[in-house]
Amino acid sequence: MTAVRVLVAEDQAAVRAALVMILRSEAGLEVVGEAADGEQAVRLAAELRPDVVLMDVQMPRLDGVSATRRIVDAGTAQVLVLTTFDHDEYVYGALRAGAAGFLLKDLEADALIEGIRTVARGDGMLAPSVTRRLISTFTRPEQPDRPKARAAVDALTPREREVLGCLGAGLSNGQIAERLEMAEATTKTHVSRILAKLELKGRVQAAILAQDLGLVAK
Repeated sequence: MTAVRVLVAEDQAAVRAALVMILRSEAGLEVVGEAADGEQAVRLAAELRPDVVLMDVQMPRLDGVSATRRIVDAGTAQVLVLTTFDHDEYVYGALRAGAAGFLLKDLEADALIEGIRTVARGDGMLAPSVTRRLISTFTRPEQPDRPKARAAVDALTPREREVLGCLGAGLSNGQIAERLEMAEATTKTHVSRILAKLELKGRVQAAILAQDLGLVAK
């Protein structure tokens, strides 16, 4: 099995060293680089092409949200944001930038490793407190841009709308494939097409949109 290649972006040397130690002790994970600031994270992501960038939010020179946006826009890696703070501006900023996941630093090592593996597979990963906040936010009364979003969703094929509903339910690619009785590779293709058609940067954004429009699969 090919190892998951990880770039660790964290400005605090002691924290970065601890994260690297945890990841290097796990079979199937390979730390390919370390970044001490956002600019370095963007540069190393482009040079090393890791599967996942583990990104801190509060970074010198270029903040983690901006670095995430550059990495995602360039298509160089999936980004898993790991931070001490779950303030709204960090959560929404990271997800709008295209982060595939958002976790807090108080989690156990096993949860961190699982989060990295999940994101590397192309699935999303959110801390429970973040999930609750997003559900609360996107079940509020109708947003001004909802009609435009619904029109875009209505233009999807029936199968793509089914997959979008499964994303809204938080299902992984494997779970979607099993529920809809199709190959996992086909599921990944549908997810990619949905993101392109809806002009979204990641499956987390697609899940949020599905929840906002009440399209979550039962």
